[in-house]
Amino acid sequence: MTRSVYVTGIDRGDGRQVVELGIMELLTRHVDRVGVFRPLVHDGPDRLFELLRARYRLAQDPVTVYGMDYAEASALQAERGTDELVSTLVDRFHLVARDYDVVLVLGTDYADTQLPDELAMNARLANEFAASVIPVVGGRKQSAEAVLAETRNAYRAYDGLGCDVLAMVTNRVAREDRDHIAERLADRLPVPCYVLPDEPALSAPTVAQITQALDAEVLLGDDSGLARDALDFVFGGAMLPNLLNALTPGCMVVTPGDRADLVVGALAAHSAGTPPIAGVLLTLNERPSDGVLTLAARLAPGTPVLSVRGLSFPTAEQLFALEGKLNAATPRKAETALGLFERHVDTGDLLKRVSAPSSDRVTPMMFEHKLLEQARVDKRRVVLPEGTEERVLHAAEVLLRRGVCDLTLLGPEDQIRKKAADLGIDLGDTRIVDPAVSELRDAFAERYAKLRAHKGVTVELAYDVVSDVNYFGTLMVQEGLADGMVSGSVHSTAATIRPAFEIIRTRPGGAAPGGASIVSSVFFMCLAEKVLVYGDCAVNPDPDAEQLADIAIQSAATAEQFGVEPRIAMLSYSTGDSGSGADVDKVREATELVRLRRPDLKIEGPIQYDAAVEPTVAATKLPGSEVAGQATVLIFPDLNTGNNTYKAVQRSAGAIAVGPVLQGLRKPVNDLSRGALVQDIVNTVAITAIQAQSPTPSPTDKATQQ
Repeated sequence: MTRSVYVTGIDRGDGRQVVELGIMELLTRHVDRVGVFRPLVHDGPDRLFELLRARYRLAQDPVTVYGMDYAEASALQAERGTDELVSTLVDRFHLVARDYDVVLVLGTDYADTQLPDELAMNARLANEFAASVIPVVGGRKQSAEAVLAETRNAYRAYDGLGCDVLAMVTNRVAREDRDHIAERLADRLPVPCYVLPDEPALSAPTVAQITQALDAEVLLGDDSGLARDALDFVFGGAMLPNLLNALTPGCMVVTPGDRADLVVGALAAHSAGTPPIAGVLLTLNERPSDGVLTLAARLAPGTPVLSVRGLSFPTAEQLFALEGKLNAATPRKAETALGLFERHVDTGDLLKRVSAPSSDRVTPMMFEHKLLEQARVDKRRVVLPEGTEERVLHAAEVLLRRGVCDLTLLGPEDQIRKKAADLGIDLGDTRIVDPAVSELRDAFAERYAKLRAHKGVTVELAYDVVSDVNYFGTLMVQEGLADGMVSGSVHSTAATIRPAFEIIRTRPGGAAPGGASIVSSVFFMCLAEKVLVYGDCAVNPDPDAEQLADIAIQSAATAEQFGVEPRIAMLSYSTGDSGSGADVDKVREATELVRLRRPDLKIEGPIQYDAAVEPTVAATKLPGSEVAGQATVLIFPDLNTGNNTYKAVQRSAGAIAVGPVLQGLRKPVNDLSRGALVQDIVNTVAITAIQAQSPTPSPTDKATQQ
């Protein structure tokens, strides 16, 4: 039977979309087929469903998402009664439920719905859908006592109407009251109550939303600038020094269009990062001269300058009535919302209460979700040497908003801050270190010179070497100032991993259990229904049998660390005893070495790719094998084969390739493709953070203990 979760409320303004988004994120981590149903909808586009569809790549036909609009519902209820309305909505719900493992139901919004008893309607629909309920109570601008009373009353109301209340969520409470309210509710409700503080960035409109609401003309600014949140409004009419003193981070400066001095001054302050602003809004239908606009564009590239026809006072009234909305065009707000939800909701306990059926399949999205979830469990610090790169800064924003790990960015601080300000990115208290002027440079030079003394490296030479961001970041990892490093979006693979080979080096022990004789790599290949591990596709050109065995053992350990049960296929152009020759013999010898060193591992080789992954082929070529047809770790005989295969599968099968993930080093350092997308960087940083977490006993350790 399909499990359904009904998220509802008791009034308007509860910010329920944060909870609905958070529940969807939680479900899609563990369940393959998640449907969405909104029983009643207003005319016009449904902002939340469009966000869910874009973010979670929902294939559900939008026509099936909605029961009916409010006007149709009111007419049906008036003509044929509430029972007929409910019956119709139940029928439409079941058309969705039959195709999905879990359905997220989005309750009514209490906004001009014309329903006589909306809470009772939501409760009845939840009961008829056999859905568990998560009521959301809004606490914005309310006292702690009022919030407590309203939350208890909401629980009693839904419980009294026969609902299966999974948990309560109290949202948008004052930050200073959050802990007190959570403590009091924990003692007074029989179900968990998660308390979320008010987050200004969620209620702040974006510059794009201001542009649309005020029908403003965009004089300057790019898409990134228009996506900024306007956290405050500062109205300029006084002299420039007074305006500068009034500026706040993320504010929108509102000034008459003939005040070119205030426009230039505000943008100059933004360029200096004191403070970064969201943009400038000009009133009176006045616009600065072309010369002023040219100067403004050079001072703060990408920063929006808007113009409206109205006077300042009516414009202010409109601005203060605006509130930010989650939608497909505000992905950064979605990251903020998810970070807020995940910080204050015990997602593990909530998932158990939902009792959603776990999927045997592991889709790419599920794998990506689990990476972030696993990294958050034991937060680590990752250093990103390419701190001035735009994609790295966007990835850093996602990682920080989601609370995945702590970050250190390398590079000139003024350049990084300015770049972030131009992109509208809030780095918060992220640590920024400039290797060229860092107080660590002398100590690092001495450390590097000692490590490379056998190569004739002096302290003077080392002083120059360690100013390179990749060497500096690697030394931070080596000295315990960071737990891992990710680079390569603008540097070559050699420039990224050479410092790791020189400074961090391989795990001690060589071929002995727990050791590593070489550094190798894997790609996580996220196919439509499963995740495979490919090794080595990036580092070793032509490994011998000993090295190939080491790669297989390392890859199995990496697979298990990330939730992939290792079943190793040692790939060749022949299967079993059907072929001979130096290349096949190398794979055969490597397979026997793995069996000797790690008898606990499931391994088959030599084996062809089709026999490794396709059960019907395996049944013919290697019947009875516990690996053939179901391999999860595929080891290629050389770099030429591995690199070409992973790229062919990536492009032809539409797979997401996460990696290369380096293995065998004492501490984690990972390389990015120079074409890496923001999500690729996010995934690689999460993987690095997980590698840096305190390891649980691996199969290697278990084999040693047996």
